[in-house]
Parts: sequence; structure tokens; C-alpha cells
Amino acid sequence: MGNQNVSKKFNEEFKKMVVDLYSSGSAVKDLSSEYGVSEVTIYKWIKRFTPMNLEDGTSVTTDDFIQLKKQMRGLQEENEILKKAMAIFARK
Repeated sequence: MGNQNVSKKFNEEFKKMVVDLYSSGSAVKDLSSEYGVSEVTIYKWIKRFTPMNLEDGTSVTTDDFIQLKKQMRGLQEENEILKKAMAIFARK
């Protein structure tokens, strides 16, 4: 039996808890050894769940930002479709 690359699945609550522990002062190395998660993975979670402060004083996480971008693309597509439909109906 050789080295097997076993991937573990962690739920969102667990990921956020680890990020909260990091935010409250725990070292990534300590969290990695305590919870059996690689340091690289923890850094990815930190990037994903740590809020970014915006100019207007609000904050948004990377996940929220990605979701908003997807929503914006969808709305832009809808607008283009409606513009084309208006042009067709305006001709009649």
C-alpha cells in the first residue's frame, strides 16, 4: 500500500470556524495540525471567507463577490435580450 491522496470534505460551518479561529489570533500552522487540514487549504478558506471592506463602509466576502458577479452577468444578458426584443417590436 502506497501513499493515497485522500481528500476530505469539510462543511461550510467548519471552514468558517477555522477562519474565525485564525482571525482571533490562532496560527495557521497550529490550526493545520490540530484539525488535520493543510496550511494551503486554510489559507484558501481565509481568502474566501474573510470580508473585504468597501469604500462605503460595508464589507463583502469573496464568495459574495463571485455570486454578485454571476448575478450581474445574468442581468446583463437579460437586458440584451430585452433590447433586441424592443428593436423587433419597434419595427412592426
